[in-house]
Amino acid sequence: MSAAPQAERQPYAPAADARGGRAARADTPAGEAAATDVPAGVPELDELAGAWMPAGDLAHLPTLRNQWGQGHVNRDLTSLSWLAFTPYAGGYHTGVLRIDGEVPAAERLRWSPWGVERAADRGPLTVRTEVRMGYERSRLLWRTTLHNASAQPRPVAVEQELLAMFAHHETDWGWLYGTPWNAGHHHDFYATERLRSEVLADRPRQVQTLPHGERWVRLGSPRIPGIQRDEDSAPMLLESELPDHSAPDSGRVRAPGAPCLVRGLRVVRADGTSAPLGAPASAYTVRAGTDLRVCTLALAAGDTLALEVRVDQAGVTGVVATHGNHPDSAQLALADGRVTLRIGGEEVAAAEPLAAGAWHRVGVRLGAEGTELSVGGAVVARTQPWWGGQRWTAAVAEGAVLVEDARSAARSAYAFATPPDVLTADGSRAVARWELLLAPGETRELGFVLDVGDSREGVRWAAATTAGAFDVAFEQVAERWRDTWRQAFMPGGGEFSGYLPALVAADEDLARTYYLGALLAVYLRNTRVSRTGPVFLTGGPRLGPTTTFFWDQSEFARTAAMLEPAGMRAWILAALARPYDHCHSFDTYNQLPVGNHYAANDHALFRTVTAYVAVTGDRGLLDRQAGGRSVLDHLRAMAYRPRTRRAAFGGGVLVDLGRDAWELLECVPNYRDGVVSFNAGYAGMLRALAALLDLLGEPAEAAQARAEGDELARAVLGQYAGGGRWRIAHPEGSETVGHCLDFALVAAELAGDLPPGRREEMVEFAAGRLLDGDWMRALDPHDPVAPLSDRPDHGAAGAFAAWPGATAYGLCRLGRPDVAAGLLRRAHRATSGGLWGQAMEVRPDGSYRVAERGVSNRESVAAVAVTEAVIAGLFGIEAGIGGLAGRVEGSTRSAFGELSGVRAVGFDLPAG
Repeated sequence: MSAAPQAERQPYAPAADARGGRAARADTPAGEAAATDVPAGVPELDELAGAWMPAGDLAHLPTLRNQWGQGHVNRDLTSLSWLAFTPYAGGYHTGVLRIDGEVPAAERLRWSPWGVERAADRGPLTVRTEVRMGYERSRLLWRTTLHNASAQPRPVAVEQELLAMFAHHETDWGWLYGTPWNAGHHHDFYATERLRSEVLADRPRQVQTLPHGERWVRLGSPRIPGIQRDEDSAPMLLESELPDHSAPDSGRVRAPGAPCLVRGLRVVRADGTSAPLGAPASAYTVRAGTDLRVCTLALAAGDTLALEVRVDQAGVTGVVATHGNHPDSAQLALADGRVTLRIGGEEVAAAEPLAAGAWHRVGVRLGAEGTELSVGGAVVARTQPWWGGQRWTAAVAEGAVLVEDARSAARSAYAFATPPDVLTADGSRAVARWELLLAPGETRELGFVLDVGDSREGVRWAAATTAGAFDVAFEQVAERWRDTWRQAFMPGGGEFSGYLPALVAADEDLARTYYLGALLAVYLRNTRVSRTGPVFLTGGPRLGPTTTFFWDQSEFARTAAMLEPAGMRAWILAALARPYDHCHSFDTYNQLPVGNHYAANDHALFRTVTAYVAVTGDRGLLDRQAGGRSVLDHLRAMAYRPRTRRAAFGGGVLVDLGRDAWELLECVPNYRDGVVSFNAGYAGMLRALAALLDLLGEPAEAAQARAEGDELARAVLGQYAGGGRWRIAHPEGSETVGHCLDFALVAAELAGDLPPGRREEMVEFAAGRLLDGDWMRALDPHDPVAPLSDRPDHGAAGAFAAWPGATAYGLCRLGRPDVAAGLLRRAHRATSGGLWGQAMEVRPDGSYRVAERGVSNRESVAAVAVTEAVIAGLFGIEAGIGGLAGRVEGSTRSAFGELSGVRAVGFDLPAG
């Protein structure tokens, strides 16, 4: 065996002060912490792992994470999709397990922070698998356990498919991040999801080339696709639309239309029937800037999209027609006069150019066994199997499988703890086969490892070395996670730059919710992707392996500042240097803005900065420069936004948040213009700025800011509609809405302005209309707009991850911690065997689970708001600006238990 290669390259070298001393303990053995005593009340990590869940009860399957990457399990027993260890992105999936030639479906699944188990029974044979990500490695470890419960010997043929379609990519790490395909690198949500759903098929097929649903047939220049984005104005339908949330370096540009004429558009169905598309006699002129929608059309396997095309000059290049506006859309184009077809990550082209001046019949016939391109009735090209070796090549060498990417430096290697009886490679795919004979009652284990990197020899050595000590390496992953969890509550532990309060609760359910929220922060913390140091990723893993949203970060700003103050300080400076008035998040790998603007940004960033300063006492941050101005001046700019955004309607005091639903709640179509929520937020920001300016010796400006805040607060209170609801101010008049965001921000920012009767009405509204079973609904289901807002995060079908925590905090501010505690006690029951997702949907039986429909995230860091609600709500530890002047709020003891280790000013840190 050759000498060990150099350690895997890290994309950035984080500053020492941002890593909380982690470099000093990089070689600490697993399980050995720098400190020894875990505070009372902190459960062992094993207690927070999920229970075995029937597959049928899960809408959204579990995920896999480590401190560098993320991935998603599929419905078979071993394959993974949506893998990313930035800068390595994985495409397609990693391969299925076959038992006696068949692919068993996972019947039961169990999540833990260090891995996911899947199990199925085949008569008396039980097959159980577990997959883990190596701790701070671009590595995966699988263990397959087979048990014969019968009284007879049981022969078993085990075949493990081995795929590693990874690319090294330094760009395109937005919320919609690029993944590798045979014909390129782009985000293609539904093509990947179709491949995930196909893993249980007896044999692989090209299902990624089959389109999803009804789409527009477009002529000419196609729009830059997002997930599924055909419209410009309608509220987001989570199943079908999302703008292009890619980073600016994705390289996606709008292709021109091809100068040509088109006629005879039609669809030919699999049964031979045909129908014209658009006006039957129409002929269309296509030019570079043409963007013409003809009609909507659904295509199924065996259907053909046909048209006639004429070019009047040789060498024409550009797009002729597209079925939809999606990454996987069938797109007919011309390249130097040759007809080309792009679909589902594949691209094929005719060998000969079209003759100029003549009409040519062109067709695209779709199928799960491949898509055909025809010219003049003859097939001129067809897509090839995605696993067939077009881009990636698998080879067997020294008992391992090596996979090379022809389009990037990525190299991968599989190695085996138990050498297979047969190991073969063909194209991009390898197969390991074991022939076993299990005695009655016998259990056998098979282990294998995948390593990803840039060096062929490096990944081979790393995989082989790990496989050679597989049991130790496999268990070490869990031990490192357990150690990390303990250190999250231990001053001086070294893994984090701070620590979290430990809760000894009077109620076990409340404690479980509190600690699961803390675990979510630890689970979504990534130590590799950002040059600034550790960051809390927003969610995923089908999205955003490097992305942080300003809004989501603010939902647990106090908690984050306690756990990772050095990382948060660096993140704040990076966030304020981004154009936050034009984006909703940023890619922490390349420090680039992502997506459209959110109306929440000012409040979110202001809240995050002030929470950090108030928790840590770090006033020096206010003088630091970010994006050409000091942090304090950023706070001024955000708090003073109402001066330039006054509504031209109503009383002229409220801030006009605009008419773009994508900037507000996306799926609630009337939630725009002068909404109460962020107006209350601006009032609170002005008052907080005044308190800060007083502290900094600027009394005149403080008085002006306070006066403006009071004026805005009065305008907000004037929007009260009775019964706990609030009015939205529109240019054409007001209308009433019953959304939890209004409740949460009014209660958080203006509780002291509310008379007792109004407080009681707001509590009654929240408890009676929003809180529901183990979770809640974001929008009152009786609200008139509810039927138009069927989305399980912001609509009436459920609620976003942050809303229970934010609502519970609001209930505490309104004097009802008992109601808040009831909500928090129940919240852990909605985790679907893991942690909370972006959207929690109500089921027919009234229970809640993590939603998958559309593009929801399996984990969402905003749910750490439940932990924040315990600290700031039930214990009143507000960590406000007043604490810097010695007015410390809250106590470590309350009716709900006791907190220890509160790393905040006035508690573990000295008051100002």
